[in-house]
Amino acid sequence: MPDGEDHPYSVELCGGTHVTRTGDIGLFKITSESAVASGIRRIEAVTGEAARTYLETQAGFAKSAADALKIKISDVPMRMLSLAKEKRELEKEVSKLKKKLAIGGSGGGASVEEINGVKFIGLVLEGVSGKDLRTMIEEQKQKLGSGIVAFVAVDDGKVAVAVGVTPDLTKDYNAATLVNLGAEQVGGRGGGRPDMAQAGGSKVENADAALAAIKAGIS
Repeated sequence: MPDGEDHPYSVELCGGTHVTRTGDIGLFKITSESAVASGIRRIEAVTGEAARTYLETQAGFAKSAADALKIKISDVPMRMLSLAKEKRELEKEVSKLKKKLAIGGSGGGASVEEINGVKFIGLVLEGVSGKDLRTMIEEQKQKLGSGIVAFVAVDDGKVAVAVGVTPDLTKDYNAATLVNLGAEQVGGRGGGRPDMAQAGGSKVENADAALAAIKAGIS
């Protein structure tokens, strides 16, 4: 660049070891780019023989993927995107089936009992993620119309407790208070709104005790 010319960005490129001319560098391939500070980016690259080896290795990966999928190398990117989409859709379907099975199967539903004049659904669920509980609670609240729903989910060595209270009952029963009664049994604590609250814990062996404590809080 001509001396004295103004530039809105830095044009310095330092490779550690300086060369007499750019032709000495030969093949140059950027391998990564990242932020190191505000307004400062870092690039990493290989040159010369190392760059050639890197590109050959990457080409080998692409060919292996194409051979496994029985497609042309040029079709690999689109096929991988398609497979990723299919995987996400299958995961959603599996999650739906798990939730249906956990609360009584696709043709049934969780049984309703009455505690202190309040309709109640309470279950200990195996293999259900805690992140699915709020949706499940809301579905059961709608089916109840008026009542309280409590789920204790055990999955991957962790336990999640969630309680939902229909709007007409929140003056008498607070979901956050009830969920903490259960959370105390599993070594955790949580919080939320009067109509929906969730907590987590690690004492999976006390899942039944957590549900029992919530039921006792309604009595």
